[in-house]
Amino acid sequence: MIPTFVIFLREGIEASMIVAILLAYLQRIGKRSHFRDVYWGVAAALVLVIGGGIAAFELIQQYDGSNIQTYFETTTYLVAAAVLTYMTFWMQRHAKGLSKELERRSDLALSRGNRWGLALLAFQAVGREGLETMVFTLAIVFASSRQAATPVHGNLLLLGAALGLACALIIAYAIFKMGARLNMRRFFRVLGTVLMVFAAGLLADAIENLQQLGWLPFGEHVLWNSSRVVSESSSVGDILHSLLGYADHPTVLQVVVWLAYIIVSVTLFVRLGRGGGHSARSSSATISAQVPPATKEGNLSVEQ
Repeated sequence: MIPTFVIFLREGIEASMIVAILLAYLQRIGKRSHFRDVYWGVAAALVLVIGGGIAAFELIQQYDGSNIQTYFETTTYLVAAAVLTYMTFWMQRHAKGLSKELERRSDLALSRGNRWGLALLAFQAVGREGLETMVFTLAIVFASSRQAATPVHGNLLLLGAALGLACALIIAYAIFKMGARLNMRRFFRVLGTVLMVFAAGLLADAIENLQQLGWLPFGEHVLWNSSRVVSESSSVGDILHSLLGYADHPTVLQVVVWLAYIIVSVTLFVRLGRGGGHSARSSSATISAQVPPATKEGNLSVEQ
Protein backbone atom coordinates (compact mmCIF):
# COMPACT_ATOMS: atom_id res chain seq x y z
CA MET A 1 0.00 0.00 0.00
CA ILE A 2 2.73 2.47 0.97
CA PRO A 3 4.82 2.07 -2.22
CA THR A 4 1.81 2.64 -4.50
CA PHE A 5 0.75 5.61 -2.35
CA VAL A 6 4.16 7.28 -2.67
CA ILE A 7 4.46 6.57 -6.39
CA PHE A 8 0.99 7.89 -7.26
CA LEU A 9 1.52 10.89 -5.00
CA ARG A 10 4.79 11.84 -6.65
CA GLU A 11 3.74 11.14 -10.23
CA GLY A 12 0.34 12.76 -9.64
CA ILE A 13 1.98 15.95 -8.42
CA GLU A 14 4.38 16.01 -11.37
CA ALA A 15 1.68 15.34 -13.97
CA SER A 16 -0.74 17.89 -12.49
CA MET A 17 2.07 20.42 -12.32
CA ILE A 18 2.70 20.02 -16.04
CA VAL A 19 -0.99 20.38 -16.89
CA ALA A 20 -1.32 23.42 -14.65
CA ILE A 21 1.65 25.10 -16.30
CA LEU A 22 0.01 24.65 -19.70
CA LEU A 23 -3.40 25.90 -18.54
CA ALA A 24 -1.98 28.87 -16.64
CA TYR A 25 0.07 29.94 -19.65
CA LEU A 26 -2.89 29.63 -22.04
CA GLN A 27 -4.99 31.72 -19.68
CA ARG A 28 -2.26 34.34 -19.37
CA ILE A 29 -2.07 34.81 -23.13
CA GLY A 30 -5.84 34.81 -23.53
CA LYS A 31 -6.21 31.37 -25.14
CA ARG A 32 -8.73 29.77 -22.79
CA SER A 33 -10.46 28.27 -25.83
CA HIS A 34 -7.55 25.85 -26.08
CA PHE A 35 -8.17 24.41 -22.60
CA ARG A 36 -10.24 21.62 -24.10
CA ASP A 37 -7.32 20.64 -26.35
CA VAL A 38 -5.19 20.09 -23.26
CA TYR A 39 -8.02 18.12 -21.62
CA TRP A 40 -8.32 15.88 -24.68
CA GLY A 41 -4.60 15.17 -24.56
CA VAL A 42 -4.76 14.30 -20.86
CA ALA A 43 -7.78 12.04 -21.36
CA ALA A 44 -6.12 10.19 -24.26
CA ALA A 45 -2.97 9.65 -22.20
CA LEU A 46 -4.95 8.25 -19.27
CA VAL A 47 -6.89 5.86 -21.52
CA LEU A 48 -3.65 4.61 -23.08
CA VAL A 49 -1.88 4.13 -19.76
CA ILE A 50 -4.76 2.43 -17.94
CA GLY A 51 -5.59 0.23 -20.91
CA GLY A 52 -1.94 -0.69 -21.45
CA GLY A 53 -1.43 -1.50 -17.78
CA ILE A 54 -4.47 -3.77 -17.58
CA ALA A 55 -3.56 -5.50 -20.85
CA ALA A 56 0.03 -6.12 -19.72
CA PHE A 57 -1.09 -7.51 -16.36
CA GLU A 58 -3.73 -9.80 -17.88
CA LEU A 59 -1.26 -11.01 -20.52
CA ILE A 60 1.42 -12.01 -18.04
CA GLN A 61 -1.14 -13.65 -15.74
CA GLN A 62 -1.77 -16.21 -18.48
CA TYR A 63 1.78 -17.50 -17.92
CA ASP A 64 1.49 -17.76 -14.13
CA GLY A 65 4.17 -20.04 -12.71
CA SER A 66 6.13 -20.33 -15.97
CA ASN A 67 9.55 -19.01 -16.92
CA ILE A 68 7.86 -16.49 -19.21
CA GLN A 69 6.31 -14.84 -16.18
CA THR A 70 9.71 -14.78 -14.49
CA TYR A 71 11.30 -13.20 -17.58
CA PHE A 72 8.62 -10.53 -17.74
CA GLU A 73 8.76 -9.78 -14.03
CA THR A 74 12.55 -9.53 -14.06
CA THR A 75 12.49 -7.18 -17.05
CA THR A 76 9.84 -5.07 -15.33
CA TYR A 77 11.95 -4.84 -12.15
CA LEU A 78 15.02 -3.72 -14.08
CA VAL A 79 13.15 -1.24 -16.29
CA ALA A 80 11.27 0.21 -13.32
CA ALA A 81 14.46 0.68 -11.31
CA ALA A 82 16.29 2.26 -14.26
CA VAL A 83 13.45 4.59 -15.28
CA LEU A 84 12.76 5.55 -11.67
CA THR A 85 16.40 6.47 -11.11
CA TYR A 86 16.65 8.42 -14.36
CA MET A 87 13.46 10.42 -13.93
CA THR A 88 14.27 11.24 -10.31
CA PHE A 89 17.65 12.71 -11.26
CA TRP A 90 16.14 14.38 -14.34
CA MET A 91 13.50 16.16 -12.29
CA GLN A 92 16.13 17.28 -9.81
CA ARG A 93 18.14 18.95 -12.58
CA HIS A 94 15.46 20.25 -14.96
CA ALA A 95 12.54 21.38 -12.79
CA LYS A 96 13.84 24.96 -12.84
CA GLY A 97 13.38 25.35 -16.60
CA LEU A 98 10.26 23.23 -16.95
CA SER A 99 7.84 26.17 -17.18
CA LYS A 100 9.80 27.96 -19.92
CA GLU A 101 10.20 24.77 -21.94
CA LEU A 102 6.48 24.02 -21.85
CA GLU A 103 5.65 27.63 -22.74
CA ARG A 104 8.06 27.51 -25.69
CA ARG A 105 6.48 24.30 -26.98
CA SER A 106 2.99 25.75 -26.47
CA ASP A 107 3.92 28.83 -28.51
CA LEU A 108 5.26 26.58 -31.25
CA ALA A 109 2.03 24.58 -31.36
CA LEU A 110 -0.12 27.73 -31.42
CA SER A 111 2.00 29.40 -34.10
CA ARG A 112 1.37 26.48 -36.43
CA GLY A 113 -2.38 26.93 -36.03
CA ASN A 114 -2.82 23.25 -35.18
CA ARG A 115 -5.21 22.75 -32.26
CA TRP A 116 -4.05 19.17 -31.91
CA GLY A 117 -0.54 20.40 -31.21
CA LEU A 118 -1.47 21.33 -27.64
CA ALA A 119 -3.34 18.06 -27.19
CA LEU A 120 -0.25 16.21 -28.33
CA LEU A 121 1.92 18.21 -25.95
CA ALA A 122 -0.36 17.36 -23.01
CA PHE A 123 -0.59 13.75 -24.19
CA GLN A 124 3.20 13.39 -24.30
CA ALA A 125 3.75 15.03 -20.91
CA VAL A 126 1.04 13.19 -19.00
CA GLY A 127 1.58 9.97 -20.96
CA ARG A 128 5.24 9.89 -19.94
CA GLU A 129 4.36 10.23 -16.27
CA GLY A 130 1.58 7.68 -16.67
CA LEU A 131 3.81 5.11 -18.34
CA GLU A 132 6.37 5.52 -15.58
CA THR A 133 3.64 5.00 -13.00
CA MET A 134 2.36 1.93 -14.85
CA VAL A 135 5.81 0.32 -14.95
CA PHE A 136 6.44 1.02 -11.25
CA THR A 137 3.00 -0.27 -10.28
CA LEU A 138 3.37 -3.47 -12.28
CA ALA A 139 6.77 -4.08 -10.68
CA ILE A 140 5.32 -3.59 -7.19
CA VAL A 141 2.32 -5.81 -7.95
CA PHE A 142 4.57 -8.59 -9.23
CA ALA A 143 6.96 -8.28 -6.28
CA SER A 144 4.13 -8.19 -3.75
CA SER A 145 2.13 -11.01 -5.33
CA ARG A 146 4.96 -13.41 -4.58
CA GLN A 147 4.78 -12.50 -0.91
CA ALA A 148 1.06 -12.37 -0.24
CA ALA A 149 -1.13 -13.19 -3.22
CA THR A 150 -4.49 -12.44 -1.59
CA PRO A 151 -7.44 -10.28 -2.70
CA VAL A 152 -7.05 -8.20 0.47
CA HIS A 153 -3.44 -7.45 -0.39
CA GLY A 154 -4.38 -6.45 -3.92
CA ASN A 155 -7.07 -4.16 -2.58
CA LEU A 156 -4.54 -2.49 -0.28
CA LEU A 157 -2.30 -1.76 -3.26
CA LEU A 158 -5.25 -0.20 -5.10
CA LEU A 159 -6.21 1.75 -1.99
CA GLY A 160 -2.68 3.11 -1.69
CA ALA A 161 -2.73 4.19 -5.35
CA ALA A 162 -6.14 5.85 -4.96
CA LEU A 163 -5.11 7.68 -1.79
CA GLY A 164 -1.84 8.83 -3.35
CA LEU A 165 -3.62 10.17 -6.43
CA ALA A 166 -6.29 11.85 -4.30
CA CYS A 167 -3.66 13.55 -2.14
CA ALA A 168 -1.79 14.66 -5.28
CA LEU A 169 -4.94 16.26 -6.69
CA ILE A 170 -5.73 17.98 -3.39
CA ILE A 171 -2.20 19.37 -3.16
CA ALA A 172 -2.31 20.43 -6.82
CA TYR A 173 -5.62 22.22 -6.25
CA ALA A 174 -4.25 24.03 -3.21
CA ILE A 175 -1.13 25.07 -5.12
CA PHE A 176 -2.63 26.06 -8.45
CA LYS A 177 -6.04 27.43 -7.39
CA MET A 178 -5.56 28.82 -3.91
CA GLY A 179 -2.07 30.21 -4.25
CA ALA A 180 -0.61 27.85 -1.65
CA ARG A 181 3.14 27.42 -1.64
CA LEU A 182 5.09 24.20 -1.39
CA ASN A 183 8.83 23.65 -1.31
CA MET A 184 8.98 21.44 -4.39
CA ARG A 185 12.74 21.04 -4.29
CA ARG A 186 12.52 19.48 -0.84
CA PHE A 187 9.35 17.58 -1.80
CA PHE A 188 10.96 15.87 -4.80
CA ARG A 189 14.17 15.26 -2.87
CA VAL A 190 12.39 13.41 -0.05
CA LEU A 191 10.11 11.37 -2.30
CA GLY A 192 12.96 10.74 -4.73
CA THR A 193 15.07 9.26 -1.93
CA VAL A 194 12.18 7.07 -0.79
CA LEU A 195 11.53 5.84 -4.33
CA MET A 196 15.19 4.94 -4.80
CA VAL A 197 14.94 2.72 -1.72
CA PHE A 198 12.00 1.03 -3.46
CA ALA A 199 14.14 0.70 -6.58
CA ALA A 200 16.89 -1.02 -4.57
CA GLY A 201 14.35 -3.61 -3.48
CA LEU A 202 13.23 -4.16 -7.09
CA LEU A 203 16.84 -4.69 -8.14
CA ALA A 204 17.26 -7.25 -5.38
CA ASP A 205 14.12 -9.02 -6.64
CA ALA A 206 15.54 -9.02 -10.16
CA ILE A 207 18.80 -10.55 -8.90
CA GLU A 208 16.82 -13.26 -7.08
CA ASN A 209 14.95 -14.15 -10.29
CA LEU A 210 18.12 -14.16 -12.39
CA GLN A 211 19.83 -16.47 -9.91
CA GLN A 212 16.84 -18.81 -9.91
CA LEU A 213 17.00 -18.91 -13.72
CA GLY A 214 20.70 -19.76 -13.50
CA TRP A 215 21.79 -16.62 -15.34
CA LEU A 216 23.86 -15.33 -12.43
CA PRO A 217 25.59 -18.44 -11.05
CA PHE A 218 27.66 -16.61 -8.43
CA GLY A 219 27.09 -14.94 -5.09
CA GLU A 220 24.36 -17.48 -4.37
CA HIS A 221 25.35 -18.18 -0.79
CA VAL A 222 22.48 -17.37 1.58
CA LEU A 223 23.67 -14.95 4.24
CA TRP A 224 20.88 -15.61 6.75
CA ASN A 225 17.45 -17.12 7.15
CA SER A 226 15.09 -14.99 9.21
CA SER A 227 11.88 -16.61 7.97
CA ARG A 228 11.08 -17.91 11.46
CA VAL A 229 11.33 -14.40 12.87
CA VAL A 230 9.80 -12.33 10.04
CA SER A 231 8.69 -14.24 6.98
CA GLU A 232 8.39 -12.43 3.66
CA SER A 233 4.94 -13.94 3.24
CA SER A 234 3.71 -12.40 6.51
CA SER A 235 2.05 -8.99 6.68
CA VAL A 236 5.05 -7.40 8.42
CA GLY A 237 7.48 -9.11 6.07
CA ASP A 238 5.55 -7.93 3.03
CA ILE A 239 5.58 -4.34 4.30
CA LEU A 240 9.33 -4.50 4.94
CA HIS A 241 9.87 -6.10 1.54
CA SER A 242 7.86 -3.38 -0.22
CA LEU A 243 9.52 -0.53 1.67
CA LEU A 244 13.10 -1.70 2.12
CA GLY A 245 13.53 -4.72 -0.14
CA TYR A 246 13.65 -7.06 2.87
CA ALA A 247 14.34 -10.73 2.14
CA ASP A 248 14.19 -13.48 4.75
CA HIS A 249 16.93 -15.50 3.03
CA PRO A 250 18.97 -13.13 0.82
CA THR A 251 21.98 -14.19 -1.18
CA VAL A 252 25.34 -12.43 -1.12
CA LEU A 253 24.72 -10.87 -4.55
CA GLN A 254 21.29 -9.54 -3.54
CA VAL A 255 22.71 -7.78 -0.49
CA VAL A 256 25.71 -6.40 -2.39
CA VAL A 257 23.52 -4.99 -5.18
CA TRP A 258 21.03 -3.52 -2.69
CA LEU A 259 23.73 -1.82 -0.62
CA ALA A 260 25.70 -0.60 -3.66
CA TYR A 261 22.62 0.95 -5.25
CA ILE A 262 21.50 2.65 -2.03
CA ILE A 263 24.94 4.07 -1.25
CA VAL A 264 25.72 5.32 -4.76
CA SER A 265 22.30 6.57 -5.91
CA VAL A 266 21.13 8.23 -2.70
CA THR A 267 24.52 9.84 -2.07
CA LEU A 268 24.69 11.27 -5.60
CA PHE A 269 21.06 12.39 -5.47
CA VAL A 270 21.50 14.28 -2.21
CA ARG A 271 24.81 15.83 -3.29
CA LEU A 272 23.45 16.95 -6.65
CA GLY A 273 20.41 18.37 -4.90
CA ARG A 274 22.57 20.43 -2.58
CA GLY A 275 24.80 21.56 -5.42
CA GLY A 276 21.83 22.46 -7.61
CA GLY A 277 20.29 24.35 -4.76
CA HIS A 278 23.14 26.84 -4.42
CA SER A 279 21.04 29.68 -5.74
CA ALA A 280 18.01 28.52 -3.81
CA ARG A 281 19.54 29.20 -0.40
CA SER A 282 18.48 32.83 -0.56
CA SER A 283 14.94 32.04 -1.63
CA SER A 284 12.93 28.93 -0.87
CA ALA A 285 12.21 26.56 -3.74
CA THR A 286 8.52 26.80 -4.43
CA ILE A 287 5.88 26.15 -6.99
CA SER A 288 2.93 28.49 -6.92
CA ALA A 289 0.00 29.51 -9.05
CA GLN A 290 -2.64 32.15 -8.63
CA VAL A 291 -5.47 33.16 -10.88
CA PRO A 292 -6.73 36.56 -9.70
CA PRO A 293 -10.46 36.60 -10.51
CA ALA A 294 -10.47 40.29 -11.41
CA THR A 295 -7.70 40.18 -13.99
CA LYS A 296 -8.25 36.61 -15.29
CA GLU A 297 -4.51 36.28 -15.52
CA GLY A 298 -2.79 33.05 -14.54
CA ASN A 299 0.67 32.96 -13.15
CA LEU A 300 2.65 29.85 -12.46
CA SER A 301 6.30 29.39 -11.78
CA VAL A 302 8.60 26.55 -10.88
CA GLU A 303 11.79 27.48 -9.13
CA GLN A 304 14.64 25.57 -7.65
